[in-house]
Amino acid sequence: MEIHQLEYFQAALRFGNITKAAQALHISQPSVTVAIQKLEDDLGVQLLDRVGKKIAPTSEGRIFLERVDAILASISDATEEMRDHQALRKGSVRVGITPMMGALFFLDAYARFKKKYPDFQMSLVEEGTLSLQSRLERGDIDVGIMVTSDLPAKLEAETLKTGRILLCMEPGHSLSAYAEVPFESLKDQSFILFQGDTYSRRMILSECARFHFSPRIAFSSGQVRTVMGLVRQGAGIAFFLEELTRDQESIAVRPLEDPLTMDIGIAWNPGRYLSKAARAFIDSFEAV
Repeated sequence: MEIHQLEYFQAALRFGNITKAAQALHISQPSVTVAIQKLEDDLGVQLLDRVGKKIAPTSEGRIFLERVDAILASISDATEEMRDHQALRKGSVRVGITPMMGALFFLDAYARFKKKYPDFQMSLVEEGTLSLQSRLERGDIDVGIMVTSDLPAKLEAETLKTGRILLCMEPGHSLSAYAEVPFESLKDQSFILFQGDTYSRRMILSECARFHFSPRIAFSSGQVRTVMGLVRQGAGIAFFLEELTRDQESIAVRPLEDPLTMDIGIAWNPGRYLSKAARAFIDSFEAV
C-alpha cells in the first residue's frame, strides 16, 4: 500500500468520478483506475461500486475512507510541521530592546530560543521605547522588548509584568531617611536619566511637571551600568524598575510616595508581515 493509492482513492470518492479525480490530480485516468484496483487486491475487499461513470463507496469503502482521511490529514500536518521547523531553523528576526528591558528579559529568553533553534539568525537594535515604537510602526524591526504602557493603536503587545519604579541614590543620602519618598522633595536634586527616547525619562519629566518643577539633569545615558555607576559615585539620583535594583550593591533604594509603574513586555505590529521565526520568538516570551 502506497500513499499515492490512498490519495487516488480519496480523490475518486470526493469527485464521485474517476475522470474528474484524474484531472484534479493531473494524472491519466488509467493510473487512478489501476491504483484503486491494486488497493482493492491488496486489501481483499471491494471498495467502490461502479455504475457507469459514477462511483460510490461500498460499506467497506466507507469505513476505509474514514481511515484514509485521517492518515492523509496526519501526513499533511506532519509535512507542514517539518516545513515550519525548517523555516524556523533558517529564520531570522529583527529585535529591538531597551536598556532596562533587555537586562530583565532578553538574555534568558534568547538563550532558551537559541538552544531550541541553533541556526536562528537575529539582528538587534538597542534604543528607547519611543524609538522602538516608531521602528515597529515603520516595519524596521519585527518585535520590541520594551515598555508596553500607552502603546500606539497600531501596535499589539504581550505584557509580561507590571513593574514598579524605585528611587535610587548613594547610601547615606538625605532622601534615604524616607520610608516612601515624596516626589516634590526631589526638586533640588541632580537627576541621572536615561536618554531622551525612553519611556521612563518621559514619565519622570511628566511627574516633575505635575509637581511644578523642572529637574536639574546632571547626566543622560542609554546604559544601565553607567547610570548605576554614577549613582554609586554620588553624581545624582536615578529611577529604576524594582527588578533591576535587587542585586545592586552600594545603592540605597526607596519607593516613591506616589507609586510609578509601567507595563513591560514584547510588542509587534499586526499590520506588518510577521515571520514564523518572529512568532516563535514571541511565543518564547509568552511561556516565561
